Amino acid sequence: MPANKSGPAPKKKGRRARLVVILVVLLLVAGVGYGTFWGVSTVRASYPETTGSLKMPGLSNPVDVMRDGNGIPQIYADTDEDLFRAQGYVQAQDRFWEMDVRRHMTAGRLSEMFGKGQVKTDAFLRTLGWHETAQKEYDTKLSDSTKKYLDAYSAGVNAYLKDHEGSALSLEYAALGLQNDYKPGKWTPADSVAWLKAMAWDLRGNMQDEIDRSLMTSRFSQKQIAELYPSYPYDRNKPIVQGGAVDPATKEFDPDGTPSGTQAGSAAGAAQSLQSQLSSLSDTLDKVPALLGPNGNGIGSNSWVVSGKHTTTGKPLLANDPHLAPQMPSLWYQMGLHCRTKSPQCNYDVSGFTFSGMPGVVIGHNQDISWGMTNLGADVTDLYLEKVNENGYLYDGREVPFTTRKETIKVAGGSSRTITVRSTNNGPVVSDRDGELVKVGKDAPVGNAAPDRGDGYAISLKWTALSPGRSMDAVFELNRASGWDEFRKAARNFEVPSQNLIYADTKGNIGYQAPGRIPMRGKGDGSLPAPGWDPEYRWTGYIPQSALPWELNPKSGYIVTANQAVIDQDKYPYLITRDWGYGARSQRIDDLIKSKIKDGGKISMHDMQTMQLDNSSEIAELLTPYLLKLDVKDKYVREAQQLLEGWNYTQESDSAAAAYFNAVWRNTLKLAFGDKMPKELRVEGQCLTVHPADMTGPADDLQKWVRECGERAKDSAQPDGGDRWFEVVRKILNDPNNDWWKTEDKPGRPGDKNRDQLLAHAMQDARYELTAKLGKNINTWSWGRLHQLTLKNQTLGTDGPGMLQGLFNRGPWNLGGGEAAVDATGWNAAGGYQVVWVPSMRMVVNLANLDKSRWINLTGASGHAYSDHYDDQTGKWVKGELLPWAFSDKAVKAATKDTLTLSP
Repeated sequence: MPANKSGPAPKKKGRRARLVVILVVLLLVAGVGYGTFWGVSTVRASYPETTGSLKMPGLSNPVDVMRDGNGIPQIYADTDEDLFRAQGYVQAQDRFWEMDVRRHMTAGRLSEMFGKGQVKTDAFLRTLGWHETAQKEYDTKLSDSTKKYLDAYSAGVNAYLKDHEGSALSLEYAALGLQNDYKPGKWTPADSVAWLKAMAWDLRGNMQDEIDRSLMTSRFSQKQIAELYPSYPYDRNKPIVQGGAVDPATKEFDPDGTPSGTQAGSAAGAAQSLQSQLSSLSDTLDKVPALLGPNGNGIGSNSWVVSGKHTTTGKPLLANDPHLAPQMPSLWYQMGLHCRTKSPQCNYDVSGFTFSGMPGVVIGHNQDISWGMTNLGADVTDLYLEKVNENGYLYDGREVPFTTRKETIKVAGGSSRTITVRSTNNGPVVSDRDGELVKVGKDAPVGNAAPDRGDGYAISLKWTALSPGRSMDAVFELNRASGWDEFRKAARNFEVPSQNLIYADTKGNIGYQAPGRIPMRGKGDGSLPAPGWDPEYRWTGYIPQSALPWELNPKSGYIVTANQAVIDQDKYPYLITRDWGYGARSQRIDDLIKSKIKDGGKISMHDMQTMQLDNSSEIAELLTPYLLKLDVKDKYVREAQQLLEGWNYTQESDSAAAAYFNAVWRNTLKLAFGDKMPKELRVEGQCLTVHPADMTGPADDLQKWVRECGERAKDSAQPDGGDRWFEVVRKILNDPNNDWWKTEDKPGRPGDKNRDQLLAHAMQDARYELTAKLGKNINTWSWGRLHQLTLKNQTLGTDGPGMLQGLFNRGPWNLGGGEAAVDATGWNAAGGYQVVWVPSMRMVVNLANLDKSRWINLTGASGHAYSDHYDDQTGKWVKGELLPWAFSDKAVKAATKDTLTLSP
């Protein structure tokens, strides 16, 4: 639907959403007139040249940059180095502000651009050492060819910077120039590699779950916490690989193998009960910029591939739509990289989606194969409690000195700050970056074997991404792979972040590979903080790459990956994680495919596109029959209840029933679980009257209630309403007297005694909530008016004043879809209905005719506000439309509107 300019635009208050604080905007409002500063010439100064010819040092031959009607570039060159040099130049033309902010974030250097407000964030990022690790990868791990490509890409970016500065780079630099004399430094290969660290951080698996489980101990028993993290429903939601086993002798996974003997996955012991008050660490994590999205809600994605025996084309069809945080511009950048003639000097003919600031293509296809990605969700982070003093830390009964390094943080408009980063043998001490963290662990219930806590335990972070790897090699290897064997070889190097990789080729094969550097633990299962002083809890190595699950041409004729379990953990000898997504989306996609191919039916390109837009709600189908059975006496509430009669559980933007159900679902979660959560997990600023967490013994009515306010950013608060909560509610739905359905009597309000009372209470609260938000007349209600998307520039668009935000932000749009639906326009039930997740791009690849493939980006190719291509794809994205995706020389030429030649 078109932008609803009269509707309430979501306003992000969560600290996670604050990438930077732009102090200059205050000066702008106070002392500079918008009419004089934001002139037409300033706005247009940064628009790139897209026609004619430009000189570019370092090229060996001319390069053509051909852009279609949406500004999407296709680059043609004669050597690999020319190709990637031009890619760097073109991405800098369109997206340099985004690239510059991102590299300062990954290096912990935001303060250089935006001042002292970013020092604390920089200190935490310096402690993690992303950029330092990226530099080590470049120096010691990456192949010579990858280094050449990174060098060429950097040279291309720097060629653009040489001739452009200030407002000629982007409108944002014009604003920044009012505050300080910041000028971008040269781009380096490590700046590109470090982006993979930021990507890995946001896809790091269960770290937030590990923290949340620990925080819950102040309110819940271990049994209750286990009920809130139920086991994966293997009997109902299929894992990606549904058979196979690892050969105990060779350590290789065989898709046709049969598990035998005791599997380590089922025998892994629970971690030692070492809970901490980790609220300060959680607060610090909320402040770290999350480029891909709020981690607490679980980053998701869909991908599936169908073999030719089930398609109308006779060859495979492959679909992918990663679910990430909406932002302006989109994280993705569409482009094609083509060698005019394939040769040993020029190896690439590839097209797809990549990230600005990184060479190559991340997701897409070349002339022979196509691939897609979803987050595997492997547990690759562990928090360790450390017994420390000023000299070192305790390990295996002795004091060990810290490994230390000094970091100097330069501050725009202020003096530099120097910090000391301390590391144990488990990793950096992340608790050093927050003064409150000295209290971490002071109440941890540890056994007699634990050391005296003294002033409390520190916390260190063990994370696979903090060791140099070869993921950048894997990107280029995927781009030039010509078949299954080369694809799998490339996947072996895709160590961090760990992704589900699906595959199809023009010969008709389909496949799946689980890659990644996934740790093996001595003791514990990574679900709770572990004792850093005990050697038995250290990592013992990594799952052998040969043992990771894979399959080629399964009998079913299709493969679905949507963040569900990779394989039945009880039948697999290595622990990948205990915190999978719960499979609502994957099983829905599986069911849709089966319904199309039964009785010999065939799946078309249109069918694949339609599946991506499926907005059916699993929890609505489960819960609505119980809501309709309630005898509602209040006519006002009964009127809303009637909306659910005959509803087919789809979540269209104009659906009043979807609006009411989702409001009931949100209020059900709040009553049954949310109001019982510790303050560290509830939404910041939302206050409740509750029992003190540490109250013991009898108390009179005046003493047993306290006013307690939430502390969590609303996009990562709990209960978030995702498919884990579907499973929690499913397990108690037929137990009407379960304790979770009961709420306490409070002053002035009687509590709920059973399921039906709580559901009736939720229906009433939802009716009054939507009356306040959407009006008394239920005929005017619609899900889209509640469920809105606003695209925000992640710097000036989030923390600037309203007038300035209006220059860079777009929206809102009313959206259908919902949490854990295939059309995953996700929202956090604790925080509100605004959209915090979206299919950040969509693609469907046709392996029978690559020119008939289709794609769409969330925004547009350009990062320049008011460019024709700033948001020209958004309207089509909202409607579920896809653009033609030209690949062959003939098709690209036919689609080309502008041609720029870069000459030596």
